[in-house]
Amino acid sequence: MSADTETARPAAAAPARRTGSPWVLMYHSVADFTDPAEDPYGITVTPYALEAQLLWLRSRGLRGVSVGELLRARAAGHGAGLVGLTFDDGYTDFLTRALPLLRRYDCTATLFVLPGRLGVDNVWDPLGPRKPLLTAEGIREVAAAGQEIGSHGLLHQDLTAAPDDVLQQELRGSRELIRELTGTLPAGFCYPYGHLDARVVAATRDAGYGYACAIDPGRLAGPHAMPRTHISQADGGPRLRIKQVRHQVRELRRVVHL
Repeated sequence: MSADTETARPAAAAPARRTGSPWVLMYHSVADFTDPAEDPYGITVTPYALEAQLLWLRSRGLRGVSVGELLRARAAGHGAGLVGLTFDDGYTDFLTRALPLLRRYDCTATLFVLPGRLGVDNVWDPLGPRKPLLTAEGIREVAAAGQEIGSHGLLHQDLTAAPDDVLQQELRGSRELIRELTGTLPAGFCYPYGHLDARVVAATRDAGYGYACAIDPGRLAGPHAMPRTHISQADGGPRLRIKQVRHQVRELRRVVHL
C-alpha cells in the first residue's frame, strides 16, 4: 500500500463510532434558471439559493466543510457545528458560481469528479440540459483553492451493474487519474446515481478510499456508504430544518440498532 493511501485512511475513523453518520448535504450544479423544465432532474440550485442556504447554516451555528475535513474534525473530537458539503459530477459552474460563495462564507466542499469525462458534458442525463464538466486545469484550480477533490468514477456508470474488471477500473483507475491531475490520491468516492450493493462497497474500501458517499444506503450505511441529504432549489430554511431533523432521527434509530 502506498504512503498516499495510508494518509487517506484516517478520515474514515469517525463514522465508525456509535454517534451515527454526520449530516452531509448533496449538491450538483449551481446556475441561474427560471423554469423548472430547465432542471428536469432537480440537480441545480441558483447562486442566490446556495447563498441563502449557507446563510441558514450560519444562523444555526453551522459551517459547511468538505467531507474529509469533517471526518478529520470528528476523529479529533471537534466535529460539533460542522456539516459536510458535497457537489457531484464536477460541473464547470462549481468553479465559477459555487466557489466564490464558499469562500465568502468560509466554507469548503468536496467536489466529486469524473476524470474519464474531462471537459465534456453530462451525457448520462438524457433529458438535459447539457452542462459542461471541468477540464483538467479546472480541477487543478479547484484543488489549489483548498477544496477537496473526490472520485465519482470514470464515466458515471451504475457500478452495481458493472462486471468486476470495469468496477476496478472505475474505482482504482479514476483514483490514479485524479492523483495524476492533482498530485494527491483522493480519500473519498461517490457512487454514481447513489447505486451500491455489498460487492461495490467492499470493492470501494479495498481500492483504498477512506470513505464513500451514497444517498440512502440503508443497512449498508457506514464509512464507505455515508448517507447524504439532497438539496434542491426549493430548500429554504423550514425545509432545511425538516431535513436536518429527519437525518438526526434516522441516525439515532440506526445507532440504537447497531
